Amino acid sequence: MSTIRELLEKINTEKGFTGIIRYNEPMAAHTTLRVGGPADAWVRPEGDGFPGYAAALLREARARGVPVFILGGGANLVAADRGIRGIVLDTSGWTGCAAEPGVPDLWVRSGTPVEALTAAAAEQGLGGLEFLAGMPGSAGGAVWMNARCYGSSVSDVLAEAEFLDESLEFRSAPMRAEDFSYKRSPFQTRRDLILSVRFRLRERPPAEILREMEGYRRDREEKGHYRFPSAGSAFKNNQDFGKPTGKIIDELGLRGLRIGGAAVADYHGNIIINTGGARAADIRALVETLREKVRSSLGILLEPEILFVGDWPPPPPPEGVLLKR
Repeated sequence: MSTIRELLEKINTEKGFTGIIRYNEPMAAHTTLRVGGPADAWVRPEGDGFPGYAAALLREARARGVPVFILGGGANLVAADRGIRGIVLDTSGWTGCAAEPGVPDLWVRSGTPVEALTAAAAEQGLGGLEFLAGMPGSAGGAVWMNARCYGSSVSDVLAEAEFLDESLEFRSAPMRAEDFSYKRSPFQTRRDLILSVRFRLRERPPAEILREMEGYRRDREEKGHYRFPSAGSAFKNNQDFGKPTGKIIDELGLRGLRIGGAAVADYHGNIIINTGGARAADIRALVETLREKVRSSLGILLEPEILFVGDWPPPPPPEGVLLKR
């Protein structure tokens, strides 16, 4: 912890830090599932100096061997009960949208909430992002995950990205749809930090955009997405399985299955909810139980959409294995 404090004091002095720093910050406060133990340090830079500050922080952290976890909107995360070691760099202070003059394009900073992004697009009369209405999380997280719903993906309208690359150099590059796939992006295999992205949209009357967005929000509400803390879909859908994952889980009679405070929603088979007081371990155990029940019943293995991050205990050794002391 002393190394982390020294690191942050050094960078904050050099860069004139503006924002919030908290030590032993519970991650439950920063994830939509409302679970997760303390991060050693949680840092939320604010203002236009974010890119330079982030680059300096990441460079110094690498030099000192301090891990840094990049946090967006916390919508697809289960942080371990033991928390996250090192520094959590929260991007939620790096927000804003701007239309590009003369073309139907919209630039957005990565920490911008998805709801703010869709609202800005509607205000500018730019269509193409309506399918994201009502979705939690940040713009950067949606790009990283290549968020998809209602038959559309972020990559369908993504034109360009600005980011810190693996060498911590500032880069701008066009984004090609063929480099993305179902809920996968090139950023998932690299250590880039997405800073801002440009969406190539289309002109459309704002009233039409707002009407369609309201329809998507209402559909999410009717499906129960907002009744309890959740991460949305717990598992990815796979067309090879012949039907949506939620239907597979439903047909096996697994709605309502519960471990501790975590449960499969009784109104949707692919939503795991925090019924109150759930631990991260409860959610992970429920995910693994569902995977095993589906595998043993149907011979297919579900792929979690939820990301498990942080300081998880090692799995127990297989039965019959004697560990040397």
